[in-house]
Formats: sequence, C-alpha cells, structure tokens
Amino acid sequence: MTITLAIIIITGLISYQGFNNYNIINSLKHHPYSEHHNKQYYRLLSSGFVHGNLSHLLINLFVLYMFGQYIESSFGVLYGEALGSLYFLFLYLSSIVVADLPTHFRHKNNSSYAAVGASGATSALVLIYCLLDPWNWFLYPPVPAIVFALGYIFYSHWSDKKNRSDGIGHSAHLYGALYGIIFLIVTKPMVLRIFSERIIEGPMWPPPFF
Repeated sequence: MTITLAIIIITGLISYQGFNNYNIINSLKHHPYSEHHNKQYYRLLSSGFVHGNLSHLLINLFVLYMFGQYIESSFGVLYGEALGSLYFLFLYLSSIVVADLPTHFRHKNNSSYAAVGASGATSALVLIYCLLDPWNWFLYPPVPAIVFALGYIFYSHWSDKKNRSDGIGHSAHLYGALYGIIFLIVTKPMVLRIFSERIIEGPMWPPPFF
C-alpha cells in the first residue's frame, strides 16, 4: 500500500467519525486560542485529518489521490525508494503544520477562530507537481501547470489580504503551496535545473479533454 493511499484511508475514517460525532472535530480542529493558551499544539497537525463536511473531505481526498501518487512516485526517483517515502510522509505532515502557523499567530487570542482540513498539504502537492511538470495541462481549469501555479498563488494571496469571509482558509492554501516549493528546492536543488530545462522545452499542445 502506498503512503498516499494510507493517508487517504486514515483521513477518510477520522473525518467520517467526526461527521457523526462533532466532539471529535472539536477536539482535533485548528484552534489557535487553545493551542496558545492551553498548549494544545497537536491541533496544528490533527486539524488536517478532520473536515467541515463531506464535499470538503472529498475534494481534498481527490486532490491527494490525483497528485499524491505522482509526487510519491517522483520522490522515489529523486531520493531513492525508501528515503523518498519518508520524505513524502514528512512533507505531507509538515505541510499541514506550516500552513496553520500564520493563522496560529494571527488568531492566538481569538477564541472564535477555528479551521479544519488538509488544504495546506494538498496545496503543497499541487505546487510541487507544477514544479516537476510545468507544462502539463490541468483538466480544470484547462491551462498549463505553470500558469495554474502562478494564478493559484496570486489568488490565495489576494484572498488572504482581502480577508474574504467565504469560510476558506486561503492563507493555508498560500503557505502550504509556498512551503511545498521551498521544501523540494532545499532538499533537492537539482530540481531547479530540471524545472528550467522543462520550461525551455516550451509548452505542449493541450490533450483532448473530451
């Protein structure tokens, strides 16, 4: 069993239990006030395994499945099979924590703020994919990966600055995405050469989506 599949199963089971028992979500969610004042720092990680509703869960698990398999396989090539699996697991778990840190410090004295979901980790995977295969096309929106990456970062930054009240943790998306890029470059600098070579190759024709 791949690590990606194991994470999907664990996240799905914990989130499903949370749907039936809100006490589980309440005890695991990202709650900066409890983290800061009650030293419940485990919430920075545990929040990535619970979700607000079924659609939220399914979207994150779909993204994890689509990109996690590719990244996990690529890490096996970049770092070696055994080490690559450890790097992938560490990346996923640390992305959840890093993506939550900005709101931890911003809302540590705000008892009403809370968040759930693995969006920070899935954002890291999406942006790493864009770094490894910048000209591959996304199905939706139908654009090359590099264009999607730039638009994704810009939109997340803009939404976070605007403090949109849409119930989405845009800062988690943004910082998770940036962390994913930094993680890959720091641990494997040669990726920059691979990225530049593929950028120079230029865009490919879009595949037939229909």
